[in-house]
Amino acid sequence: MSWFVLKQVFSYLKKYWFLLLFSFLFAAITVALTLYVPVLTGQAVDAVIGPGQVNFSALQAVLFRIVVCVGGTALGQWLMNVINNRIAYRVVQDVRDKAFRHLQVLPLKYVDSYSYGETVSRIITDVDQFAEGLLLGFSQLFTGVATILGTLGFMLSIHLGITAVVVLVTPVSFLVASFIARRTYSMFQLQSETRGEQTAFVEEYVGNQQVVQAFSRERKALEQFDEINRRLEKCSLNATFFSSLTNPCTRFVNSLVYTGVGLVGAFAVIRGAISVGQLSCLLSYANQYTKPFNEISGVVTELQNAFACAARVFDLIEQPAQSPDPDPAMSLNADGSVKIEHVCFSYVPDKKLIEDFNLSVRPGQRVAIVGPTGCGKTTLINLLMRFYDVNSGEIFVGGTEIRMATRSALRASYGMVLQDTWLKNGTVRENLSMGKPDATDEEIRAAARASYADSFIRRLPQGYDTVLSEDGGSLSQGQKQLLCIARVMLCLPPMLILDEATSSIDTRTEIKIQQAFAKMMEGRTSFIVAHRLSTIREADVILVMKDGKIIEKGNHETLLAAGGFYAGLYNSQFAT
Repeated sequence: MSWFVLKQVFSYLKKYWFLLLFSFLFAAITVALTLYVPVLTGQAVDAVIGPGQVNFSALQAVLFRIVVCVGGTALGQWLMNVINNRIAYRVVQDVRDKAFRHLQVLPLKYVDSYSYGETVSRIITDVDQFAEGLLLGFSQLFTGVATILGTLGFMLSIHLGITAVVVLVTPVSFLVASFIARRTYSMFQLQSETRGEQTAFVEEYVGNQQVVQAFSRERKALEQFDEINRRLEKCSLNATFFSSLTNPCTRFVNSLVYTGVGLVGAFAVIRGAISVGQLSCLLSYANQYTKPFNEISGVVTELQNAFACAARVFDLIEQPAQSPDPDPAMSLNADGSVKIEHVCFSYVPDKKLIEDFNLSVRPGQRVAIVGPTGCGKTTLINLLMRFYDVNSGEIFVGGTEIRMATRSALRASYGMVLQDTWLKNGTVRENLSMGKPDATDEEIRAAARASYADSFIRRLPQGYDTVLSEDGGSLSQGQKQLLCIARVMLCLPPMLILDEATSSIDTRTEIKIQQAFAKMMEGRTSFIVAHRLSTIREADVILVMKDGKIIEKGNHETLLAAGGFYAGLYNSQFAT
């Protein structure tokens, strides 16, 4: 078990020290009352001297105290469990909340490096496993340790020699449990990682089932799933098998303890050192003493699994966040001017993408970016929005270097419509007003009319109050894209980014959308990424990119007349 993980767990528990204190208190009360019952049982045995010689008055008093102790134990245990549940689930709430909050400030480089299913598995499944182990630990670990210490104390008060027998055999149980526990941690860690891999695979294939069926990949998908499932079965069985050895091994040692107490105690009774009632009390304590070892061994196994899962969550939380915004940050006067000077960027250090990139855009210009796949068009958009930071060079918006302003101020200056649409679970109105929560109904409807989305929205069951399921539900791709366009039209920021914004819309609607875009782009700086070159004829400047560099620059007519790379691209699309 990693000390780092243990330290992290304690840092979360520290917040609830007062609840821990009450948990310890009720654990001590429960254990004390439980251990006092064998003393009373021994007194009851001694009150039964022989046939016809029973001290009923003493026996009645003892039975009354046993009932009180049992009732007090039940109450104390219930209160302890309530407190332990509260501690465990508050800690889990804190861990999950911190993990999700940290996810919001992680750089996109981290998010792009892991599958979505893997990240979801860490925040949901692994935290649930951690909760189960933590709850079991609170429920049994405290009482187990207190029972062991309390039992030794009561046994010492009765007979020192018999207590010594118990103490001498105890280390064997600890050695067996620790030997097995050390070897199960890595197995549970592998189980947790494989479970995350399986979650990622399922999430990927369920989300893209249409593509899977279109290419008849069902059998291949089943084979891949079976392979992961077999590995998960194997590592789960290994972890469970080795962890299950702990209980029977410690039970064997505990049986030795019980046998030793019985033998030594019998000789002590014969010598008259203790009474029969005290021997029954010691035997009861021997059983009470060994029982927590079985429980603790089970707890240790569960804790190994819990901490293995917690390690994955804490690994996410400890990932370095994106570089913080400057303090104090410079104000961003987004007048629409953009200047890029000597920018170099690559996703992978040894694979260069953009080198010494320079660009100057005046306010209100419409800049189209074209080029073959992988030339750096979307990367340039990522740098403008500061989803990624440049490796070197500078980008200025309104005369301010973007790293000197806050990310929120920079991104509020852009309206972005991507090829990949995203709609959240909520009403149409909530989706449209995502960038402007205080928008009035009339403003929302006006934006929808401008984007030609109003007509199909009104045909939905509840119109603008229709609840959309995850990622738009049953809406067509074109309808979802119209909603995303309407969302930007509602905000109308000073700069626009349109990355294949009409790729999923039919030609007739595209013409109307282009008219709406033309109206929206008036007086606004616009960056238009498009493969269909018919959509960018009216751009003021067309940048032709290849291998991360601008190889041609000009308007549509100029570039066609030059007969270069752009002319080749354009003619390939409109050749007769």
